Order: sequence, then C-alpha cells, then structure tokens
Amino acid sequence: MLNNIGLPEILILAAILLLIFGGKKLPEFARGITGAITEFKKALKDDPKKEEK
Repeated sequence: MLNNIGLPEILILAAILLLIFGGKKLPEFARGITGAITEFKKALKDDPKKEEK
C-alpha cells in the first residue's frame, strides 16, 4: 500500500498537515509521531514469548 507513495503525494500530504495544524504545531506533532513509532518498535522488540522460554 505505501510502496506507491511518491514525492508529489508526500508534498500534498505535507501541505495538508501544514494547513490543518499550522506552522507552530507541526514540529510538536512530528515529535509525537516519532515518539509513538519508537515506542511501537520497542514493543515489537520486547517479545513476551521470548521471556516465557
């Protein structure tokens, strides 16, 4: 699904986000998304099945 996203689509998405959140809120939004992705990767890495063995 995400394999077909190119530069024009990314630019359109960035413009929409800028219009919705404004210039001041966008860095805060990006930090929140980055933190969520980091936590998700940590959760995947800490597999509870490994602890049971």
